[in-house]
Amino acid sequence: MIRHIITGVTMACAALAAAHAQDTTPPQNVTLQKQEIARGEPARWSKPDSTKAEQERTLRKEIGAALAEAKQACQKGPAAERSTCLKEAQATYQSDLANMPQLLAKAR
Repeated sequence: MIRHIITGVTMACAALAAAHAQDTTPPQNVTLQKQEIARGEPARWSKPDSTKAEQERTLRKEIGAALAEAKQACQKGPAAERSTCLKEAQATYQSDLANMPQLLAKAR
């Protein structure tokens, strides 16, 4: 029973996040997210990464997605601030990649 409640809450949160993320998420990602939500909770959501390589791959994917969302947000901002915004997004991306060992250690 609790698992069904948690799954329902998770699905609702994912749907709300997908609806809200349309402002900053690239359109192709929004489409993929909607398709995933329609199919239900993917098994990978409840299966933790078991190896260091899997954890690194997931973290790289998350860092890349954060960069894509930041770039999208920069494009929607004022033109005068766009260049600075994009440089900051790229710097954050590079910093996150450089700090992957520390980020992985925190996640454990």
